[in-house]
Amino acid sequence: MNIINVENITKSYTERKLFSKASFYLQENEKVGIIGINGTGKSTLLKIIAGMEEPDEGSVIKANHVVVHYLPQNPEFDPEMSVMEAIIMQTKGEKGQRDVMADNWNLESEAKSMMTKLGITDFSQKVGQLSGGQRKRLALVAALVIPCDVLLLDEPTNHLDSTMADWLEETLKKWRGALIMVTHDRYFLDSVCNRIIEVDRGSIYSYDTNYSGYLERKAEREDIAQASERKRQSILRKELEWVKRGARARTTKQKARLQRYEDLKNQSVLEADGSVEMHSVSSRMGKTTVELEHISKAYGDNVLLDDFNYIFLKNDRIGFVGPNGSGKTTLMKIITGGLEPDSGNVVVGQTIKIGYYTQEFAADDKAGIAYMNPNEKVIDYIKNTAEYVRTEEGLVSASSMLERFLFPSSVQYSPIGKLSGGEKRRLNLLRVLMESPNVLVLDEPTNDLDTKTLTILEDYLDNYDGIVITVSHDRYFLDRIVRRIFAFEGGGKLRQYEDGYTDYVNRVREEGGVPGGFVGGASVAGVGGSGTAGNNCIGTGAGNGAQNGTEKVDSRSTWKNGPKKLKFTYKEEREYETIEADIEALEAKIEELDAKMLTVASDFGKLNALTKEKEEVEQQLEEKMERWEYLEDLAERIANQ
Repeated sequence: MNIINVENITKSYTERKLFSKASFYLQENEKVGIIGINGTGKSTLLKIIAGMEEPDEGSVIKANHVVVHYLPQNPEFDPEMSVMEAIIMQTKGEKGQRDVMADNWNLESEAKSMMTKLGITDFSQKVGQLSGGQRKRLALVAALVIPCDVLLLDEPTNHLDSTMADWLEETLKKWRGALIMVTHDRYFLDSVCNRIIEVDRGSIYSYDTNYSGYLERKAEREDIAQASERKRQSILRKELEWVKRGARARTTKQKARLQRYEDLKNQSVLEADGSVEMHSVSSRMGKTTVELEHISKAYGDNVLLDDFNYIFLKNDRIGFVGPNGSGKTTLMKIITGGLEPDSGNVVVGQTIKIGYYTQEFAADDKAGIAYMNPNEKVIDYIKNTAEYVRTEEGLVSASSMLERFLFPSSVQYSPIGKLSGGEKRRLNLLRVLMESPNVLVLDEPTNDLDTKTLTILEDYLDNYDGIVITVSHDRYFLDRIVRRIFAFEGGGKLRQYEDGYTDYVNRVREEGGVPGGFVGGASVAGVGGSGTAGNNCIGTGAGNGAQNGTEKVDSRSTWKNGPKKLKFTYKEEREYETIEADIEALEAKIEELDAKMLTVASDFGKLNALTKEKEEVEQQLEEKMERWEYLEDLAERIANQ
């Protein structure tokens, strides 16, 4: 049964049309994820459904007695209220809400339990004393404790660390009611949602599946659409030849053929999806990179870093994880020179150029490098960094780079203040890359970036010739990008784990710990195994591990000069010799299938069969490429022992 119908809505802001006769429905207990490029209207759609904005045309029809609650991206509270008062006021302020103070439901107890899970433990603290992330988590608690039929969430995972995100994921999977959310977290979309809707060029496309299924279904839709367009173009060329020859006798049949030509010519042409195009932009790197020597930092009794050492190697891909407030952003600021450590040194090579993508925008031009003047033109913001940038293709102008980042000429001369939050993030990312850095420091790069931009960013980082250092709570992003994890585990200690986020989680759980949270020394210390101990890390070294959980190990000896020599197994050695030939064969197979698809464009049955075969081969190719990357990396490490 449909409980909400959005029918033929149109919505524009000045010259930008977000929706054009778009429709959407919501059924009972559905869990829907909204995706689309930043600035296409995802948040606006939530506000229209919530009744906070009206469409220019069309209607929103809700079933009788349906209660809707909305979590905005930037919630507002009275700064003088305590956190508990703010939640109670939210429940009372909800128009048409049921009696949330009913005898069979204890609001205060439920709210306290949720706040504790989300890292808010002082229930008498003034809201004005909370950080932006804490206020967002407070609003999330208010949204979850209020009984409703439909819950609308705008970027609910922003400002949640991994443990909190896991808890929210399980909570929403058990949610008894309908759910619509905008989020960039692809694991979250995959796990929670049973329908994906895509907002694209004023239209809404619906896919009755999770995120993985959406990717497959969208690829099929685009392949069929492209085949139809090729067929249309082929027919159009033949009809055009006939028209050019001229028709002497204007018979009915000939007039009909002329009309068919006009109809074909006037059909809307298939538009390729806009996507961010990024080519590797970096400068040469010398022998000395970035070296952290005995870094310590504390604020009063709160020790964030205690004697941390690490030398970043060329093409390192390092991820830092830990609870909110553990010191991740502090470490990034120390690396980039924005903050001095209490003790220790940061050595930066003469050829090193650091690009810092920060999660926060400065309030004014004196407060930080990510300041955005709302009155400044988009193109001037980029030109102030560089008029041109050298890429693999040669020199590219600021205007051309903006085009590649989905800022057409019509937007480039608009003030920054007119951009959406996600568009500002994308613009800031371009500014960082225009600096041609050879060390990229990315602090929560996935917040507010759409899934398409994230995919292109990840592809860019695959080929980026430099060091990538990132802080992120995005599990998918960490699995995709990093090859070594440092986890903040309390008392200023960091522990080193090899490979991506999932490998880190599995290792911690095997040892009885809690991923993403501070792990007590007793639960982790002294664990042996084949892992690599990090600098000042709670012991996971080869052999018997650290005896007391605080043994310090220099990174220069942990993976290059460890006691155990790396080597290929017999199977790996044979595989390494033949894998490039296997990859070439799969690539040739894909080209062959592409050629066959062109010949059967009008036969949808054969086209679908070839499309599925192509997907299987592409999957095999992707697996082979990942295996090749692993073997190539292993071979390099063996050679450098």
